[in-house]
Amino acid sequence: IKVNVPSNEKSSYRTRNGEIVTNVLAVCLPKMQFIYILSGREGSIADSRVVRDAINIPSKGFYYLVDAGHTNYDGFLAPYRGKRYHLNEWRVANQWTTPKEFNMKYSSARNVVERCFGLLKLHWAILRSPSYYPIQIQIPIIMACCLLHNF
Repeated sequence: IKVNVPSNEKSSYRTRNGEIVTNVLAVCLPKMQFIYILSGREGSIADSRVVRDAINIPSKGFYYLVDAGHTNYDGFLAPYRGKRYHLNEWRVANQWTTPKEFNMKYSSARNVVERCFGLLKLHWAILRSPSYYPIQIQIPIIMACCLLHNF
């Protein structure tokens, strides 16, 4: 989420794309409710590091879906690399291989998080552009918007 930070901190929050953002790590239920939010890490920090720092011990019997930039490790599932799928192939069951089918179902589940953030920004204009509040205030605002999203 785009943020406004003092000039001396901009390099820490600048992404590879040049945007000034804070990383927001979210865990969502299929019914599009946030159940875990971590906001405030600098945008220049790799997503994999944010995940690793935030979640030391995953729950047994559950898996967190992570993007293709991560590798599989205990409690974390990434998609198969290099296995693309096309929606028109999805309708023809004989054309599927196990990795492709997994990636399709994975993508559908992971899409919940993307839709949650889309709705979050749709409902809360303050999250659509950098805020004029100091970063120490912006972080709790992001958290509050995520919590209010659930109701």
